[in-house]
Amino acid sequence: MLDTRHPGHHLAQFNVGLLRAPLESPELADFVALLDPINALAEESPGFVWRLQTEEGDATSVRPYGDMVIVNLSVWESGRALWDFAYASRHLDVVRRRREWFERMAEPYLVLWWVGAGHVPTVAEAMHRLDLLRHEGPSPSAFTFRRFLPPSCGAFTGRASGGSARGSPRPAGTYPATGHRARPR
Repeated sequence: MLDTRHPGHHLAQFNVGLLRAPLESPELADFVALLDPINALAEESPGFVWRLQTEEGDATSVRPYGDMVIVNLSVWESGRALWDFAYASRHLDVVRRRREWFERMAEPYLVLWWVGAGHVPTVAEAMHRLDLLRHEGPSPSAFTFRRFLPPSCGAFTGRASGGSARGSPRPAGTYPATGHRARPR
């Protein structure tokens, strides 16, 4: 099911991490040094569409859950594309070291959901999806790789035609928040 691309849909992912120490501390120096290369790897990966980033080129300053929690939000063409980046690339080395930099979390810290192609998910939307997963468990609106679900009617955000969830016109595949464009298929 991961291999299947769903025309008009992309897969959004949001994950959060509770830092063991402040981001600027020596304890997190290795993690910080890996941010640029891993973000570049993501952007070069087949199926990558978009990622949340500030002018600094990452999202570490976006802290909706407080100073010690960082977030990651991205959009991919398929579950397989995201899986291959996360678990079949150099990114896996970072995943294996996560306990050096992040506290173990008792509740879900990663959520997946389908969006209409061209839709740029907001942090507020992502937080809502994670909240859904934490309180209601996996559903077509908020799920995980362990219980991966295809898009179903009404479960994705945005219009499959490429407009935003708020209905403002936007050419399909355009992600103005970062200037990235979806890769041609």
